[in-house]
Formats: sequence, C-alpha cells, structure tokens
Amino acid sequence: MKEIRLDDEEQEILDSFERGEWVPVKDQEQALAKHKRYARNTLRKDRRINIRISSKDLEEIQAMAVEDGIPYQTLMGSILHRYVSGRLVETSHRPEQVNSVDFRN
Repeated sequence: MKEIRLDDEEQEILDSFERGEWVPVKDQEQALAKHKRYARNTLRKDRRINIRISSKDLEEIQAMAVEDGIPYQTLMGSILHRYVSGRLVETSHRPEQVNSVDFRN
C-alpha cells in the first residue's frame, strides 16, 4: 500500500483532529449559508484600479502566475487581499530571495 505523505499544515490539522479539538457545528445549514455569504463578499470584484509597477516585478508576478496556472491579475488580487487581511507569511521559498513572502497558500 502506498504511504500518504502530509505536509506540515496537513499533519497539524490531522493531529488536532485526533486530539479531539474539533467539534460539530450546531446548525450546519445556517453556518454553511453564513460562510457562503462571506466567500461571495470576499471574492466579489467590484472595483477597478490602475497601478504602476516595475517591468521586472510584473514579469516575476506573471511567471509565478504561470507556475500556479492562474491569471496574473488574480495572483495580484490575492497578494493584496492577503496583505490587507494580515495573512502574508514570510518564507524563503525562492532561493534567490532570503526574505520573500509566500502568498500562494
């Protein structure tokens, strides 16, 4: 049988579940509806902006977007969203950068 390997985040979730830290939602339908509203409001793109960035930065963002298989505008929107929500995480996922930011999680 093939062994399933978990990354650190997946292992942390599994460990938390096995410790009994997860509890069922009391009103699952209501909770699901609430979170669907949150997702709709978060993902709604109702404003357009124009910004100027360096050609090099744009090319790097476009290359990252190609690696992830998403449009570069989507990636840029994700970066901005994670920044304003405080969810950007410093990491060294690119060898040429010592203190880069991981915005793809």
